Amino acid sequence: MIVEERYVSYMNSLNQGNTPLLTEIEREAIADRVPIIRTEMQQFLKTMLCMRKPEAILEVGAAIGFSSVLMAEYNPVPCKITTIENYEKRIPIAKENISRAGYSDVITLLEGDATEILKELTDSYDLVFMDAAKAQYIHFLPEVKRLLKSGGVLISDNVLQDGDLIQSRFAVTRRDRTIHKRMREYLYAITHDEELVTSILPLGDGVTVSVKR
Repeated sequence: MIVEERYVSYMNSLNQGNTPLLTEIEREAIADRVPIIRTEMQQFLKTMLCMRKPEAILEVGAAIGFSSVLMAEYNPVPCKITTIENYEKRIPIAKENISRAGYSDVITLLEGDATEILKELTDSYDLVFMDAAKAQYIHFLPEVKRLLKSGGVLISDNVLQDGDLIQSRFAVTRRDRTIHKRMREYLYAITHDEELVTSILPLGDGVTVSVKR
């Protein structure tokens, strides 16, 4: 945790919650130990949706469909959402959750490796939400930038690795060093890219918000 727990608990105590179905999907995810976006990130996404009112959304990393359903539910304008998932065991659950929520006509789930799928996409997007394999963010970035409209927003979740990112790479476990290295590269890239204006926020497990010039 990168923010003291008592602050997070207090902030989340003020949260008004989600729809009954989203609450049910979240309970199922917790029971099955499937990682979904944290409560504070859920509220942040709702706020960004109200601010930006995106009509075309791209999500990299569907998991079980929770965040795409949340975006469809709380976006104040009609929209189309394209989401990508590579983990075969989660794809049927994501499809079922999207169907349960009644958003099969709104959310399109693309199955496979995002590195390859992103190259095939030709539409432009108002909002891109990145929440996939953290070591791959740096590899996704060129195509994500291509697909993001001028003035569009890229939100990247879980970028601070529970605070490990500020440690020396030798202070993290050997198995996590690749993620540590690549995420540092990603953060440097998006904060020094002339096409992007980026802020890093200590929200949840760290989030970046980038606007394409």
